[in-house]
Amino acid sequence: MNLRQQLERAIDLAPPKRREALLFHGSRIGLALLLAVFTYVLFPASPAVDFPIYEVGSVASDNVIAPFAFKVLKTPDELARERDALVRAAEPIFVYVPAALDSARNQLGDLADAIEASSRVSTDPAVVLASIQRAALTRGMTMTPQEAQYLANPGRRGAMFANVSRTFERWLGTGVTSSGALDNVRGNIVLRQHGEDRRVPADSVLTFNMLVSRAVLLEPDPGSVVGRDLYRRLVGALFHPTIALDRAATEVRRQELSRSVSPTKFEVLAGEKIVGANEVVGREEHEKLRALHDAVDGTRGSERGARRVVGAILFNALIIGLLGLSLLLFRPQVYRTWRRILMFAFGVVVVTLGAFLVAQARPVRPELVPVALAVVLISALFDQRIAMITAMVLAILVGFQSVFRGTNALFVNLVGGAVAAFSVRAINRRNQSYYWILSIAAGYCITALAIGLALDLPTRELLTSVAFGGLNALVSVLLALLLLPMAESFTGIETDLTLLEWSDLNRPLMQRLSLEAPGTYAHTIAIANLADAACRAIGANGLLARVGAYYHDIGKLAKPQYFVENQAKGRNPHDKLKPGTSAQIIRNHVRDGLELAEEYRLPKALRAFITEHHGTGSITYFLEKARERDGTANSSEFAYPGPLPQSAETAVVMLADGIEASVRVLGEPTTDRIREVVDHIVRQRMEQGQLRDAPLTLRQIDMIKEEFTRVLAGMYHNRVEYPASSGGITSEFASA
Repeated sequence: MNLRQQLERAIDLAPPKRREALLFHGSRIGLALLLAVFTYVLFPASPAVDFPIYEVGSVASDNVIAPFAFKVLKTPDELARERDALVRAAEPIFVYVPAALDSARNQLGDLADAIEASSRVSTDPAVVLASIQRAALTRGMTMTPQEAQYLANPGRRGAMFANVSRTFERWLGTGVTSSGALDNVRGNIVLRQHGEDRRVPADSVLTFNMLVSRAVLLEPDPGSVVGRDLYRRLVGALFHPTIALDRAATEVRRQELSRSVSPTKFEVLAGEKIVGANEVVGREEHEKLRALHDAVDGTRGSERGARRVVGAILFNALIIGLLGLSLLLFRPQVYRTWRRILMFAFGVVVVTLGAFLVAQARPVRPELVPVALAVVLISALFDQRIAMITAMVLAILVGFQSVFRGTNALFVNLVGGAVAAFSVRAINRRNQSYYWILSIAAGYCITALAIGLALDLPTRELLTSVAFGGLNALVSVLLALLLLPMAESFTGIETDLTLLEWSDLNRPLMQRLSLEAPGTYAHTIAIANLADAACRAIGANGLLARVGAYYHDIGKLAKPQYFVENQAKGRNPHDKLKPGTSAQIIRNHVRDGLELAEEYRLPKALRAFITEHHGTGSITYFLEKARERDGTANSSEFAYPGPLPQSAETAVVMLADGIEASVRVLGEPTTDRIREVVDHIVRQRMEQGQLRDAPLTLRQIDMIKEEFTRVLAGMYHNRVEYPASSGGITSEFASA
């Protein structure tokens, strides 16, 4: 029999109540274990026994001794930077090419012979010039008529080619490279000449531009502009570099240098002290600690036994279990609702996933762990107290993981999460998100300042921490607002933003109510004002009560003429009906209201007002008529289906509904008479047991009565009749 079968058998043998409790709590414990396993998968190293990783600038609390020899490897970026620097510093290899001088000689001789032959083709000067130009053009050189005429002279021609030859022999023989070949070279080059490698300064190698400047010394006819230009053109056209870059050899040299860079940054011997107790951790010590942590994790990866795994999962489960225990003790309604429990589980998953991604970066930035995101969602959906507890649990869960030990993750996320829980209250304005962002960013900023000043961190590091904290605040709040509508739909909780949307009196359902049942609409507005004021007085949700009052009587749209507030004087359709039928019509406005709520997708929190605003009270008027007519009547047929009010807000709307209807028919609604009506209706509802499930104290009920009396006295205060104006218009009921 496996463990699952044993558990099922134990559940079957347990008494019914114990079995229900076991299933109820067991499912939640199972969820906590599942979250603990998920956390372990992301952070498999033991959170309790692995070596801590102290941040740079922090003070080590214990001696850390290397248990075995290991290497600290360079990061890929560091290795790439070193290799690039070495490759850039590599000396390029140039080779001496004697064949280039031979090519220059041959081309010079060929051109000289061709021009010499062209000068003898005719005695006609024009023919000779044309022949010289053709000979030069066939050898890749264009000559002007003036240059051809210059070379047609035998003396000038001989001196020109002789001096170009002297130039090549004097300097090309020692080595000349092309222009631009050394532009990006600094320092030395390796010159391979006659089978030997010589290291020579790059600026000592003659380039073509330098050759041209020196060749000026051998110009055959300095006084002739044509001769000077032709000489320089011949040198440039017939030049072949005798020193050239050997690209293949240079690339091989660079690859050898790149491979020669060691990937090891430090080597730590077994028994070597990495950092001592009470010593400030430097960058080198921090890198050694992180390498030791990775080495320990790697060596234990295949040796991690069942005990170690169970211990790590149990460690995580205990921390997560604290959150579940807090819900059980302080928010039992949340604990009972499975979807709301899953909302907290979602927060744990988001934070642990975010922490896992943050842990991949170097250095680790605990300011980016999205604790604030989960806390903003929890605070907006539930309340600040449970959000504060959630922030503490999430900060501890992340801060105690081995990768974050030695960092300030616990402190940073505890403060950031607490500020998020404190700043997010009731949401009733869009610009509140700016306040949340600024508050959370300020929390991270002050935390960074406290840590930075205490550890004397560099200003740049401090500002970086502040920037990451501000980025976390911005992204967390924006994502929370994006996820909030889906979270509301999933949990069945409506925030004030949703209530504000439904408080718009221009929504189709409210427009129908105002046009088709104007009396009910006026009654609804009056009740909304009463309920809002009373709820605010006792600390309940006034906005929820107001919006709930707007929609509590929408079922009357089915048959508005059967309700007294919508009837014209002297016209009552109930006069033609039996009391039971009339009671059924009145009773059905609850059912009709739920159908309209389903059709118009009314939020669940507002639907409670439809079913609970009458509780299980009797439809007294028609019940008495039925008894007068038949002598007996089934009282259950003349009662509302309920349930009783389950919240302070629905209870307040129930009281406001009865009181407003009673005060409206008073002949003289003075303050004393209004107070009497209020006392009577409240006492009647209490005697009927309609308030026994509502979370209201006697003190709160007294405050509700006082607030009802105050608001109703203002609504029905005395009017003053003013005399007719000179224009004949009388203001008979102007407000005093």
